[in-house]
Amino acid sequence: MKFLPLHYAARNIGRSPLRLALTAGGGAIVVFLVVSAVASVRALDRGIRASGTVGNVMLLGAGSEESVERSEISASTPGVLAASIRGMKSLGGAAFISSELHVPLPLRRADQPAPTGNARDLVMVRGVEPSAFMVHPQARLSTGRLPEIGRAEALIGRSLAARLDVSDKNFASAPEILIDDIPFTVTGIIDAPGVAIDGEAWVPISDLLVLTKRQTISVAVISLDSADIGDIEMFAAQRPDLELAAIDEPAYYAGLAKFFRPVQILIAVSALIVALGAMLGGLNALDAAFASRSREIAMLQVLGYSRAAVVANLIQESIITVATGAIPALMITVFLLDGLGVRFSMGIFSLRVDAACVASGLAAGLLLGLIGSLPPTLRCLRSDIPSALKSDLV
Repeated sequence: MKFLPLHYAARNIGRSPLRLALTAGGGAIVVFLVVSAVASVRALDRGIRASGTVGNVMLLGAGSEESVERSEISASTPGVLAASIRGMKSLGGAAFISSELHVPLPLRRADQPAPTGNARDLVMVRGVEPSAFMVHPQARLSTGRLPEIGRAEALIGRSLAARLDVSDKNFASAPEILIDDIPFTVTGIIDAPGVAIDGEAWVPISDLLVLTKRQTISVAVISLDSADIGDIEMFAAQRPDLELAAIDEPAYYAGLAKFFRPVQILIAVSALIVALGAMLGGLNALDAAFASRSREIAMLQVLGYSRAAVVANLIQESIITVATGAIPALMITVFLLDGLGVRFSMGIFSLRVDAACVASGLAAGLLLGLIGSLPPTLRCLRSDIPSALKSDLV
């Protein structure tokens, strides 16, 4: 079968600059929205799941296995665990156990105006001890020092620091932050890329207990060596007075990822609805462009080109037209979104425009070009050649 040359399709895309702009613009919007949605969904799922460390067990309050923020256990529980459980990791005689208090609190820079109404910017504030770095290997103190107890000092994650306009270069002159309207001095920045900790603030747990007027902590996190989750569950069952529930940390965050699945679906559906609107605009432009070329299509058949060859050429033209907007949009999307911090209730997660996101965007653009060209092309080919040659449309 004789096909039309590719340069014929490429030359035709410039016949109507307005239609080219509409079609290419529709393709660009579709690609941008699809890549944004896929990157957001993957960042949320990846960030939550990566927050759990294999070998860690969380001791939560019984009945609060699904939310560490609602959990309450006695502040003496970590000491009881350290004295009672054998097989935990240790270093120099210090057990890998972390007492933690998780509280979402309003946080802002001290030099920023106070929000009005209900527009409070909540951030996960975690009360910790130095041992938190032992059980959370994803977190690393990259700049500064640990906060001291009783001095209103805090560490902030790298993503939170970027949102507060704090960096390694201006760290020495970094402004104070207000946690629940209480001034705190930032003493260091935590690097924990890709996990929830990167968007949190860490303060000494005793200071956070005073700030929140609590006497109980949220969770005790332990790292196991020779022991396993069954040993911890047996301990919790043997000590009903402590009212504990033991859960594997990766399993906790996997369950949390399922909890956020409706949010992921909402993101995808919202992007899909807007993308469909842009796609319909592009389809209308393609339909108008091809419908006005009935005489040209008939002439190509008179010159000996089969209907299949004409369809293939018009599909090529449609894909090239969409790609004119889709490929630049894809490059702009990578430049704008890759590494961008997006806030969720769990913290701040960095978007990563990886191969899956790029492939999804390219597939959406290709689908738009393919689907958009078929209906008007087939409609033009249904006309008999003599009638099409007499058509007044040009």
